[in-house]
Amino acid sequence: MNNNLLLGISSAVVGVISGIVALIVGVAVGIVVYKFLLDKKLGNAKAEAERILEDSRQEAKSMRKEALIEAKEEQHKMRSEVDKEVRERRAEVQRLEQRVTAREESLTRKEDTLDKRLADVENAKAALNVREQDIVRKENEVAASHDRMIAELERVSGMSRDEAKKILLDDMLDDAKKDAAQMAKDIEADARETAEAKAREIVTMAVQRCATDHASEIAVSVVPLPSDEMKGRIIGRVGRNIRAFENATGVDVIIDDTPDVVTISAFDPVRREIGRVALERLMSDGRIHPARIEETVEKVKNEIDNQMKDAGEEAAFEVAVFGLHPELVRILGRLKYRTSYGQNVLKHSIEVSHLAGILAAELGADVKVAKRAGLLHDIGKAVDHEIEGTHVAIGVELAKKYKESEAIIHAIEAHHGDGESKTDEAVNEQAADAISGARPGARRESLENYVKRLENIEKIANSFDGVDQSFAIQAGREIRVMVKPEKVDDSKTYFIAKEIAKKLEDELEYPGQIKVSVIRELRSVEYAK
Repeated sequence: MNNNLLLGISSAVVGVISGIVALIVGVAVGIVVYKFLLDKKLGNAKAEAERILEDSRQEAKSMRKEALIEAKEEQHKMRSEVDKEVRERRAEVQRLEQRVTAREESLTRKEDTLDKRLADVENAKAALNVREQDIVRKENEVAASHDRMIAELERVSGMSRDEAKKILLDDMLDDAKKDAAQMAKDIEADARETAEAKAREIVTMAVQRCATDHASEIAVSVVPLPSDEMKGRIIGRVGRNIRAFENATGVDVIIDDTPDVVTISAFDPVRREIGRVALERLMSDGRIHPARIEETVEKVKNEIDNQMKDAGEEAAFEVAVFGLHPELVRILGRLKYRTSYGQNVLKHSIEVSHLAGILAAELGADVKVAKRAGLLHDIGKAVDHEIEGTHVAIGVELAKKYKESEAIIHAIEAHHGDGESKTDEAVNEQAADAISGARPGARRESLENYVKRLENIEKIANSFDGVDQSFAIQAGREIRVMVKPEKVDDSKTYFIAKEIAKKLEDELEYPGQIKVSVIRELRSVEYAK
């Protein structure tokens, strides 16, 4: 049994060893075959590489030949161009040489001509010297003869030269003044025949077409009291209601000065209107206490603000002026509560806009600019109580702030003559403003100012030499001046009228215009006995 086991083991070992030997032999054969294949591939690769290298050499040689050919062609082309440019330059140089030669010849000819003319000038100069000496000699002879003649005339006339000259100049001056006065009268008469009729027609038509009703009343500042008991309620306990009302509105309330009414005083017309409306509503409601006062005043402020905006929009729409800045429209609406000499400024601005547009259309100016400037010319009056400066300066600043055009700004600046009117629209603006403000019934002024203006007109007229009396008539729109006939002749009356008118323009402010009439009357009185 053991022998069989050993025999089995020996057989197994022999089998394993045989397998291992077979495996080793197989691996060795595989390696030999792999090496053979690898050597074959390597040989093929070397052959391919040599072929590619040879192809590259042939291609490089071909490219070099082509490059040489192209370089030779380019060189030939460049040489041809250079030769062509050289030929052109040579031709240009030849042309320049020809021009220079021709110019030298021309200069030579001119030089010869100048030499000839210089010789002629020298000859003429010598002749002029001779003639000048002759003229000087003759002038001396004439001067001596003139002196002898003057001496003889002085001896014959019995007057000196200066005395005769003075008499002659005085006579000539009087004649010149008379001729100038007559000529000025004739010129003015001719101008009036054509200009006055046309101007009157244009202005009359403009006024008729846009004459609006002017409310001569100012913003109401008096509120009637329904009863005496309401007076106490307005004042309140220890005056708390009236103080609250004044603080909320910024106005002064006066109760005891006038019976049955409450007077509201404020420099700002908008505040005064807010106070009036608020007080009327509080009296109508009956509940008057500080909280109610503040609530009512706030509501009225909002309503008045909306009314001003609406008034500005309506005014702009009425005169067909569009594109105004919203804030400028609101400021324009404030003019509804502003008056000047009793004339409502917003209505005045609307009328000036209409007038300026009509005048511009008749005279060929820009109608849109004229109407826009007319509507905005007094815009500064809306806030002149809040900002320092004249309403003209304030209006100019507002127009600049809200991007109005230079033409509008200039018209606003020049509408009272503060600056020179440089455009037709600015001149139209002045005329329209004067027409609207000066026409009868447009404005009113206090009796004191009215009388003072009449006195100043007469005082200015009486200040001229030769004036006997003067009378301001037609509400100060005309001054009639009586002169002394023994001191002022007919020709001087014209000059006196001109000088009085100029002095009135320089020293007085007045609406419209003042007619100056100078009257010279010579009466001869004798009594039959």
